[in-house]
Amino acid sequence: MNFDYNEEQQLLADSVRRFLAKDYAFEARRKIVASKDGWSPAVWSTLAEMGLTGLPFSPDYGGFGGGAVDLMGVMEAAGEAMLVEPYLATVGLGAQFVARAGNDAQKKAILPAVVEGKLKMAFAQTEKGARYNLARVQAHAQKAGGGWEISGEKLVVLGAPAADKFVVSAKTENGLSLFLVDSSARGLKIKSYVTLDEQRAGDVSFSEAPGELLGAEGGALPVIEEVVDFATALICAEAVGAMKFACDATLEYLKTRKQFGVPIGTFQALQHRMVDMYVSYEQAKSMACLAASKSDPPVDAKDRARSISAAKIKIADNVRHISQESIQLHGGMGMSEELKVSHTFRRLTMIAQQFGDAEHHLARFAALS
Repeated sequence: MNFDYNEEQQLLADSVRRFLAKDYAFEARRKIVASKDGWSPAVWSTLAEMGLTGLPFSPDYGGFGGGAVDLMGVMEAAGEAMLVEPYLATVGLGAQFVARAGNDAQKKAILPAVVEGKLKMAFAQTEKGARYNLARVQAHAQKAGGGWEISGEKLVVLGAPAADKFVVSAKTENGLSLFLVDSSARGLKIKSYVTLDEQRAGDVSFSEAPGELLGAEGGALPVIEEVVDFATALICAEAVGAMKFACDATLEYLKTRKQFGVPIGTFQALQHRMVDMYVSYEQAKSMACLAASKSDPPVDAKDRARSISAAKIKIADNVRHISQESIQLHGGMGMSEELKVSHTFRRLTMIAQQFGDAEHHLARFAALS
């Protein structure tokens, strides 16, 4: 399998890296994280101007018709820079439901606005006790007049504080369904907070909040599984970028930190550990390529799920190895707020859990074998 990007993909990845290196350096990111909103509207506008918000959507709605493979370079660059803007929540989750399950009117109303960077979205799914079970939903929706009213609570909704529109999973008489709910809708409340990896998320409660049915009533689960697998492939690529930074930063530290008058990188034991880190990085990159290649339709659902779970298992193990080694090889400095590697450790720790940890995906892989 050829793991190299084609020319267009490489040029896009390089342009994203140049922008982030120039305008999203670590100190600039720290200021963004400490701001009231926790993300930068200026950076978001630039991402839209570069075409990144429209990359995976149909040209019929102003996009470029790309897929997960085309997004890999973007997500790797985001992982290196630890982007906190709601890119995954909007492009990798919320708008994907509209693109895959929405009717023509919904697509025309939402997707062009997403592509232009004027609309941000979030997917409200997780509930108490559900853990990684996508089918376990207690929120419910009932018909009211010509529309629907949704009641229930969703936890740790990524990008919730910035979202203009939510995609919400809820039960109806005919089964699990999806709904579009405006962030300004009556009966909707958001409790915002900062996650361990400095992203903005929120617990969202709905009390007879008006919503619009998205897709077929009772047919939400296959769509949810498909989109969550797509988003999982994207964070696998993001993890690759973050792992690359952790490896490179650690190697540079070993070359410059001295003990007994010599760089500690000359110690053979540390060289072996550094090599093991790069081996883990290369393995993770290969599995991220597999995940991305299996995430775009048309693809057999079982084959997609097995490939995504296989990739997440390996990446969850390898991000733990690389993140912990990067901290240990930096010594006490590795845990300081002033070093980017400590923040990378937090993001990699969260990626290992996001959309299912290694244990969950092992169980899913076994069930599909």
